[in-house]
Amino acid sequence: MTDFQPFEIIPGDPRQTMVLLADHAMNRLPAEYGDLGLPASAFDRHIAYDIGVEQLTRRLAHRLGMPAVLSCFSRLLIDPNRGEDDPTLIMKLSDGAVIPANHPLGDAERQHRLDAFHRPYHAAVAATIEDSTRTTGRAPVVISIHSFTPIWKGAARPWHAAVLWDKDPRAVAPFLDALRADPALVVGDNEPYEGALEGDTIYRHGTSAGRAHALLEIRQDLIGDDAGIEAWVDRLAPILEGINALADLHEVRHYGSLVD
Repeated sequence: MTDFQPFEIIPGDPRQTMVLLADHAMNRLPAEYGDLGLPASAFDRHIAYDIGVEQLTRRLAHRLGMPAVLSCFSRLLIDPNRGEDDPTLIMKLSDGAVIPANHPLGDAERQHRLDAFHRPYHAAVAATIEDSTRTTGRAPVVISIHSFTPIWKGAARPWHAAVLWDKDPRAVAPFLDALRADPALVVGDNEPYEGALEGDTIYRHGTSAGRAHALLEIRQDLIGDDAGIEAWVDRLAPILEGINALADLHEVRHYGSLVD
């Protein structure tokens, strides 16, 4: 086995009371998994990672001085944004691509991937959040950053960005308002996906814990190069600072979930 680190923590000031997450930041695999039986081109696609999100999250964290946690393994190995019992935790087929090394998959290998990759990532997220809580005595806002394809099954997606959520509106409402204040943006509310998913990252570290949270989705063609990433850092940095300044977002409140 190679020495593969399943997560990266970007240091930040825990007194900032906001933690950034990037569940699908990278398309890497440990050496022992080779290419999972896939062509190299598969790892340039959205099925392997969220295009643009790694650099966007890094630059936001550095700009704002906030801690961030990045997953370092491809979602094709195991998806950290799924609950441990989710049938899509380890995909056998993703957007037309069959993943040969994932089918068939024995129980021992499934447990190994949970123990070696999925659980350490979530432990790092929990520890980073707890560091902020312990330092400030306040609940940090959890912001998870993702990206989505411009076209899905032949249909163009009109949104430039979207905010996904479950039942807690505290961070979501000001986030949507701030994005929609720009007339050039088409902003989705729980588009192109629903935000309520049992066991996913936001459910685990936001909803279940009573922490204010939001999942941001940005269309991949808008953050596919340095210029696009920098433009979105400039756009998002003041929005996140404004959300973080809202005092009632740093209290633990339980709203429950649509999936409970």
